[in-house]
Amino acid sequence: MKLLVVAATQEEINPSIAYLEEKEIPYLITGVGMVSTTYALTKALQNRRPDLIIQVGIGGILNQNVALGSVYRIASDEIFEFGAEDRENFISIAKLGFGQHHFTEYMPELARPLPPVPQAHGITVNKVHGAEDSIAKLLSNYRGTIMESMEGAALFFVAEREQIPALQFRAVSNYLEPRNRDGWQIGLAVKNINTFLHELLICLL
Repeated sequence: MKLLVVAATQEEINPSIAYLEEKEIPYLITGVGMVSTTYALTKALQNRRPDLIIQVGIGGILNQNVALGSVYRIASDEIFEFGAEDRENFISIAKLGFGQHHFTEYMPELARPLPPVPQAHGITVNKVHGAEDSIAKLLSNYRGTIMESMEGAALFFVAEREQIPALQFRAVSNYLEPRNRDGWQIGLAVKNINTFLHELLICLL
């Protein structure tokens, strides 16, 4: 199986780079955000068409009962608040009739099951949540396990358009709460997502 491993920053996959190079598995650093991810991934696919794209990274989680460092499979994702305000209401881009904001993973046919991790729904943002009022709004509008990133929906968008299977996995680096860098566990999240990536690649190779 031809793979492409994708991350927003090199720091997120630094622990795996030597292994990826040893196994000759291509990897792509897209840069942060939906625009950079869409451009970098689309350009990369012009030269190499993999059988599966795997996006890995870290992200914030809405549920504070979850342990920091936990790894989740982001089975669905959305471009957060992509649409229009209508006074106190919000109209999604889909309801406006101008596009799509909700995406799901595109599963490949696999000979072996993937390493088991819980699933979450992703919200892909241009502004990371860090204020009480916006977090309260999230809590009132979403149920279940919600993880935040700045790239996830872009992966699924490009993969859908190109009809290439794609999976997204993230480790929890912080809670969605008023900005509190002292409470972040970026090192732990990076360690855990790379440990998981190694296990995943063993299953796929």
